[in-house]
Amino acid sequence: MKHWLAILVFVAFQLSAGSIQAETAQELEWDAMIPEDYRPDKIMNQFGDISELDDNDPRAQKIMDELEAAWKVAPVVESLDGKRVRIPGFVVPIEGDGKKLSEFLLVPYYGACIHVPPPPANQTVYVKVPKRDAKIRQAFDTVWVTGVLSAKSFNSDLATAGYQLQAEEVAPYDE
Repeated sequence: MKHWLAILVFVAFQLSAGSIQAETAQELEWDAMIPEDYRPDKIMNQFGDISELDDNDPRAQKIMDELEAAWKVAPVVESLDGKRVRIPGFVVPIEGDGKKLSEFLLVPYYGACIHVPPPPANQTVYVKVPKRDAKIRQAFDTVWVTGVLSAKSFNSDLATAGYQLQAEEVAPYDE
């Protein structure tokens, strides 16, 4: 009987150890959020050599319009849904008091969502922070965000986010 009890304790320990490992956040790179078959560069290819286009050229505006439309519906990687991740990025404030935030967009490069067009939806993450406790140093602060990622879109005046993240931790980005 003691052997069975020892085996049950061992199995329970192994199962709990496995669940602890499963909770470890996967460090996520922005490229991993783009499906391999998503190719907006095909839009550019249909216009040939665009290096000769002037900003006022109607063809340049048509390219921008088509890219923006494709970026708003940029597909997400469904297999990331429900994963606990840690991802770096730049903060674009949505809701807060200037020192602490409860909602923000996380984007891969500085100035995104201020310049036109914003990043593709699959390169924008809506972050919800419990109790407005995400301390920021300044707008466009660089941070690490850890939490559970959802492959669910979010729309704001600034951009369309292809992902949502319920933040467990927001920490300054330090190399």
